[in-house]
Amino acid sequence: MPGKDSTSIDPAAKKLLKKARVEKISTAFSRTGVIKPCPIGLVGACCKVCYMGPCRLLGSSGEEKVGVCGATLATIAAREFARAVAAGVAAHSDHGRDIAFALLDTASDKNRDYHIKDEKKLVALANYMDIETNSRSTSSIAIELAQRTLADFGNQRGILSFINRAPSTRLELWRRLDLLPRGIDREVSEMMHRTNMGTDQDPEHILDQALRTSLADGWGGSMIATELSDVLFGTPHPIAASTNIGVLKEDEVNILVHGHQPLLSEMMVEAVRDEQLIELAHRNNAKGINLAGVCCTSNEVLMRHGISPVGNFTHQELALLTGAVDLMVVDVQCVMESLAKLASKYHTKLISTSPKAKITGAIHLPFREQEALSFAKEIVVLAIENFNKRGEVTIPRSTAKLIAGFSHEYLSYMLGGTHLASYRPLNDAIIDGRLQGVVAVVGCNNPRVTQDEGHYYISRELIRNNVLVVQTGCGALATAKQGLMRPEAKDYAGPILRLICETVGIPPVLHMGSCVNNARILNSLSQMVADGGLGNDINELPVAAVVPEWMCEKSLAIGSYFAASGVYVLYGVGSPVAASQTVTDILNTGWEKKTGGKIEFEPDYNRIIDKVLDHLKKKRDSLGAATERQKEIYGGKRRKSLIWWRNRLRNWQHRV
Repeated sequence: MPGKDSTSIDPAAKKLLKKARVEKISTAFSRTGVIKPCPIGLVGACCKVCYMGPCRLLGSSGEEKVGVCGATLATIAAREFARAVAAGVAAHSDHGRDIAFALLDTASDKNRDYHIKDEKKLVALANYMDIETNSRSTSSIAIELAQRTLADFGNQRGILSFINRAPSTRLELWRRLDLLPRGIDREVSEMMHRTNMGTDQDPEHILDQALRTSLADGWGGSMIATELSDVLFGTPHPIAASTNIGVLKEDEVNILVHGHQPLLSEMMVEAVRDEQLIELAHRNNAKGINLAGVCCTSNEVLMRHGISPVGNFTHQELALLTGAVDLMVVDVQCVMESLAKLASKYHTKLISTSPKAKITGAIHLPFREQEALSFAKEIVVLAIENFNKRGEVTIPRSTAKLIAGFSHEYLSYMLGGTHLASYRPLNDAIIDGRLQGVVAVVGCNNPRVTQDEGHYYISRELIRNNVLVVQTGCGALATAKQGLMRPEAKDYAGPILRLICETVGIPPVLHMGSCVNNARILNSLSQMVADGGLGNDINELPVAAVVPEWMCEKSLAIGSYFAASGVYVLYGVGSPVAASQTVTDILNTGWEKKTGGKIEFEPDYNRIIDKVLDHLKKKRDSLGAATERQKEIYGGKRRKSLIWWRNRLRNWQHRV
């Protein structure tokens, strides 16, 4: 494990944090040293759902203590966890709702700046939902698809549109356990009702609803956001870019997009390429306009346009510390309130755009979706006019190359080709011992642990052990900054995975998108089951998920829907329910008995790696998968098989 550093493993971050200390500027990293976490709330022992409290249940006999109303520690910890899941589901799903409305308005000719870019996927989704497509216009199909997915939010009975994508055995299990989500908003509302004072007071029962609510995200809101974004903006395919603070330009107008919604950022991509605006930049002494991103908005424009990310969640303040950011435009989620005060210390304009999210001290310009391109151009003009107001600039020259954009559709094409698209070659590689399994390393950054270390170290060790790693969100940008998303990163991989990467021409760590795009991973897992050889359900697959640097409620929602789908999920940092052994056991062995998946909290990265590898081995052994046959992989039969894979990628090189 790398030597422990209290801030980051990223040299660019260290340089800028040193600058912040010299200039006496507060950042999330410095504030973690001043603001200690509440030791009671940290472990789930504080209840504040009513004003008879807050009630704090502590001590060696904490499990035996009760609050003023009589609520036990287990009930309190379960309620806090479940409420966090509901909040995460609400955030992801509201994102999906906005995308569905955008598709509806685009197809209805209300949003004329947007266009349906993937008609093939539109038709495929319509066919999946039994929407008639023959002799119908693209717009009419899109309208019905948007209306059908919007109905998923308000459904009171029935099931969600995409839930049938799960394996049939999984669906039957959810029916038997009464875990099938009915409507997205209904599950969030019921979760909040159940955790109101004096309502649901059985920890296991509360957490059953947390499972059902989380499924409304993974197979509902997040999947709607993912699939409809692909229809509107294009399904990602491999694309090259660079990442880290060094992508900022001293001699160009630097604009950062930050948040999660791709609606404005898509228009920003188009606006910065406008010839008139580029000429305006020249007249203002800039050589051009440079668009870059932060957090999940960055992932959205990265995987579709190759727009370079400045970095992940904990890089947002660092980017402003360079003095080179002329304007940062934000929408929703993971935007630090500290940005407004920090921007005021430099020349940077901070623009908030979502009607749902204002920031005191920022310029608030509500996004006009029906005039999207015009609005984006106005933002670009503000940035250009701000360029000449720059002071001293400090841009660490740290960048790394990466390949992004491995959608679940492209993975299927990559493995099987246009006419034989399938995950079966991946399954076969696991069955006969070439690969140990597949692990998703996902989630946030948390400044209370060393920035990027968990994502990078765990991913590096897993690929060294011949495990294919897939990533989304801030975790993806963490390893990308360290170079693991380049094809050359095969040199870090074990011999079996290395040969596969060389033959197919892929990195050993695959970028699959933003945090809502964890739904792509669910689709991939379902397809692995459907294509055969690795069991009849997701819980039989040699797969796992790791969330090493988690910090937000959305992370708990993601982990819960993975666990509900049958995946072993490990979190780093610490446990929000550590005070209650009862709740800890429910999330672990209790959920495993019900769903085949479970959640475990483990702050030690080496123990996470050991647990994941042991889990993958047990799953492979239970399937009767062979042990590694490293000699055979170099034999003619295996070599020919891998060359066949490579030939199916004949179009890949010119596309990236």
